[in-house]
Amino acid sequence: MRAYERFLRYVKIHTTSDDRTGTTPSTACQWDLAKTLAEELKALGLESPGVDENCVVTAWLPATPGREDVPALGFLAHMDTSPAFSGENVTPVLHPDYDGGDLVLPKEGRVIRTADFPFLKSLAGKTLITADGSTLLGADDKAGIAEIVTACERLLAEDVPHGRVCVAFTPDEEIGQGPDHFDVAAFGAKYAYTVDGGRAGSIEYENFNAAGAIVTIEGVSVHPGSAKGIMENALLIAQQINACLPAEDIPARTEGYEGFFHLDRLEGTAARAVMEYIIRDHDRAKFEARKAMLADACAKVGAAHPTAKVELTVRDSYYNMKEKLADCMHLVENAKEAARMAGVEPVVEPIRGGTDGARLSFMGLPCPNLGTGGYNCHGPMELAVAEEMDAVVEILLGIVKLYSGR
Repeated sequence: MRAYERFLRYVKIHTTSDDRTGTTPSTACQWDLAKTLAEELKALGLESPGVDENCVVTAWLPATPGREDVPALGFLAHMDTSPAFSGENVTPVLHPDYDGGDLVLPKEGRVIRTADFPFLKSLAGKTLITADGSTLLGADDKAGIAEIVTACERLLAEDVPHGRVCVAFTPDEEIGQGPDHFDVAAFGAKYAYTVDGGRAGSIEYENFNAAGAIVTIEGVSVHPGSAKGIMENALLIAQQINACLPAEDIPARTEGYEGFFHLDRLEGTAARAVMEYIIRDHDRAKFEARKAMLADACAKVGAAHPTAKVELTVRDSYYNMKEKLADCMHLVENAKEAARMAGVEPVVEPIRGGTDGARLSFMGLPCPNLGTGGYNCHGPMELAVAEEMDAVVEILLGIVKLYSGR
């Protein structure tokens, strides 16, 4: 079975995560895909497939005879889809022999335009997969899951010599909680890859340092007719805090290694407001400086409104895995070689975001990230390329062969 055929099944299973529930997994619907995957891995013949109490799916392929001393290699992907856009009732649409022009989606009047996404023209002749315009697609990261499962099927069917292969699918990556309950020791891999990136051949071993910040503002609410000298409008205080931050340091105006402040949510009334930021920077010192800058802004504005109350809570999410991969660059070099073996030109690039691999690297499992053949994630313009998914399967097989001495 080709990876995209599995993918078409997986995207129809609702798995959107939610950072407000406080549960593990954050949404009960993620169990549906987890149980489906465990059963599929069992049917393929993997060892000890199952789902633990935290909705983590694991399974193993024992080393083939003569390869028992090869370092155990892991492949991971995540089951949840981003809460940024609806991932329920996904209807995948195939666009075979794509002509390189604008892609008109069946619903909501949405069009994936080449003017907005110039890379589309390079995909002419391929089979593209989109949603119908009313939801995201879920290539992030069900494409990665499909590729890992297909690679395992190929390893078994083709009797490829290999060391021990460890497979895991995690919940809640999109809300930064994927590795919260992951047992690295029990997983047993010495090295691993997350399959959670963009174009096939993409290799990422640098990512943002990341934190989430919540600013809670308690204003002073009185009747506006008699408010002079008394009212403290929480929404206006929120605006003042945001105005203290560099106007150019936002996602829409940064690229590459440039960091940012992203005001992700603002809710409230004149009486009370809550601001939620994500803070990102590849450079650890600059990252710490950004957190301090937001703290200074809250303190400064709070001091100017003494009868109001401004509180800041900051929680680090993950750090740049480059720190932990410096001594394991063979992971990157072998991925590059495997891409070339698959007929794909490798592209090493930094992630303007993070993956489970970033946290796993700091938990003792060096874990760079590989592309999936998916593009435009977290929204209705998301798409995947069937032929690139095939190529990723070949890349995974190539990595296994390289570590197994071919």
